[in-house]
Amino acid sequence: MSVARFPRPGAQPPRQHDLAAHGPLAPQLERVAEVVRRAALRPARKRAGRLNPAGALRKPAAGATQGPVFWIAPAWATDALNPDGMAALAGPGRFVFLSPRREEDLLWTLEEVLRSGAVPLAVADLPRPPGMTAVRRLHLAAETGAKAGMGAPLGLILTPGEGGAPAVETRWHMAPAHRPEAAGWRLCRRRARTLPPKSWRLAGQPGRWRLAPA
Repeated sequence: MSVARFPRPGAQPPRQHDLAAHGPLAPQLERVAEVVRRAALRPARKRAGRLNPAGALRKPAAGATQGPVFWIAPAWATDALNPDGMAALAGPGRFVFLSPRREEDLLWTLEEVLRSGAVPLAVADLPRPPGMTAVRRLHLAAETGAKAGMGAPLGLILTPGEGGAPAVETRWHMAPAHRPEAAGWRLCRRRARTLPPKSWRLAGQPGRWRLAPA
């Protein structure tokens, strides 16, 4: 896996979010969104061939950005991304994996990454939804990173069950909706501060994503 090369301070910001520029993700740049996954984190064997719905959303989000992606997951969760399975959606060489040993360090790491503004996308896989104070700190860190870094960072937190982190900008769920002729997903915005719940069908590939009402 290649080592990501970070841009120099003061360099021209790249076009970071192709999908967010015209899609439902646009309002949450410089903020933190929640992605719901069904299963709780637990030690388990690596399932190289499986793709959970939360992972399905993270990978198009990564494919709609340019530059490195920081992926933060607890050291005790042994489910790992399969580079072969994600290659069609986002280049595996862009990912930097961070594995804190303590639960409290997961949010601390995400906060510091967002505050640095060094990467366009940071994902944290959490064993439970964070509290309101922690989420507000993440929002402030993303806003700070947008001023100090290379553009507006996007933070995603993955939570088990039905989620429920307070104060998040939006809450999402994604599930496979493949057709014989093409792969696709059903993307649901379950909560937003200023927008109603809504569902889309997402299809395409990085640089050519297509969103249509479900």
